Amino acid sequence: MSDALAAIFFALALAQLLLLHIGPQARGGGETGWGWALLLIVAALMRGGAQGMAALLGQRAAAIATAALRARIAPALMMSATARGRIVGEDAELAITGIDRIEPYLARFLPLRHAAILSPLLIALAVVFASWVSAVILLATLIPFGLGMALAGSAAREASEGQFGALARLGGLFVDRVRALPLILSFGAEDRVARHIGVAAQDLAERTLGVLRIAFVSSAILEFFSALAVALVAVYCGFALLELLPFASPERLDFGSAFFVLALAPEYYLGMRRLAAAYHDKQQGEAALAALAHEERKIPDRSSDPARKMATALALSDIVVRHPGGVAIGPVNAAWPAAGLHAITGTSGAGKTSLLRALIGQVPIERGEIRLDAAAADASALTANCSWAGQRALLLPATLRANLLISRWGVSDADALDLLDVLGLGALIAARGGGLDWLVDDRGSGLSGGERRRIGLARALLAPRPILLLDEPTADLDRVAAESIVALLSRTARDRLVVAATHDPLLIAAADGRTVLA
Repeated sequence: MSDALAAIFFALALAQLLLLHIGPQARGGGETGWGWALLLIVAALMRGGAQGMAALLGQRAAAIATAALRARIAPALMMSATARGRIVGEDAELAITGIDRIEPYLARFLPLRHAAILSPLLIALAVVFASWVSAVILLATLIPFGLGMALAGSAAREASEGQFGALARLGGLFVDRVRALPLILSFGAEDRVARHIGVAAQDLAERTLGVLRIAFVSSAILEFFSALAVALVAVYCGFALLELLPFASPERLDFGSAFFVLALAPEYYLGMRRLAAAYHDKQQGEAALAALAHEERKIPDRSSDPARKMATALALSDIVVRHPGGVAIGPVNAAWPAAGLHAITGTSGAGKTSLLRALIGQVPIERGEIRLDAAAADASALTANCSWAGQRALLLPATLRANLLISRWGVSDADALDLLDVLGLGALIAARGGGLDWLVDDRGSGLSGGERRRIGLARALLAPRPILLLDEPTADLDRVAAESIVALLSRTARDRLVVAATHDPLLIAAADGRTVLA
């Protein structure tokens, strides 16, 4: 809005200056000329400042909104992937890259959309006072333009949603296959996996070309009507000044008014042209929001689940876990009291990780019963009482604080730093600088496997939940670090239930109980 006002004042000042110096009745500048020159400079500065401030405020508001969205939805996606029939890579693509695509939509497109609606009306209103015929010409070209853009926008939305889905499938497939690369190589399945990724990449390429075709059509519509509006106004003003109109002139048009109208005519479609330049942001952002909303609707609602109360004991009765098309794990029976450290052991491939993931709803349970405080509970409901630390912690592209306190728990920075120091990460944080404001990316760049694992462990320990499920918490650590973590888990187990899948003799020896998977 302020940008359009500045453009109007700029055009008015420029028209008056030209009228004073080179118009048909030029009479020199004088004090009046200096006044118009000052207005010209102020309008130019006002316009530049308005554009810069709009970009800054839009970017800041978008960053806040996407950070809040990621903090709300990322944990829920991580904990419910299998229950929704998704692979981890798809949800990682959605929670990290997908939300990143929303930021330009909020920062650029939405502010420009409001400007594109108000600016043409304001420009047309200003033109009315100089030439009502020119204002009618501008408004008339807006009607077919709006119809054309509406049709192009409807087609673009469908194409963009398809492209975003194809991108998520390709990203998820790639991440999942990279994680399983040793298994793929051991079974000689490289060609088949490469074909799967190739088909997904080809699908994405075709959908991207479809989006680009629609973008070119919508851009052509905009440029055509923009050029048409300026050309019609220029022809009318020129013929009116030269008195060459083939009909009686409906208004009296002088040089100053004609120049003012011609200076504003390109501004009439400027807001829409900027909007068109950001249209790709709209397509990507709305597709990402639609995908997030679709997955969020499938996340089980645990807000009113009776199992959200603080659990005191957990028991498994004849639990059988089976991945789709995989070998059954179990039946497993265990009775874990309100507090204590319990180990799940067994040979590699026995199903320790799968059992833990089943308890938080990430792997389906074929049969059996879970009981909290002697009351039957669903695995998805058990998640509300559990903190989880896997072998490879999923990190968000945010600060270390945001990664540790992912659900905004009431933990002070001092407590979080003390825990990280106990976990042996104090020297790392001191070397990186910034404390909890140290920025982490989703790949964990610069972090070893053990350091990344300990960040995930710290996140689980800081969460105010009574049950901790830990997958190999002491793996990839030297003996001193492992002993420190075992001691920490033993202290934690005095008032919380800690269940850890492990091969570590130190952790097994410290456990109060042991469940062996054959």
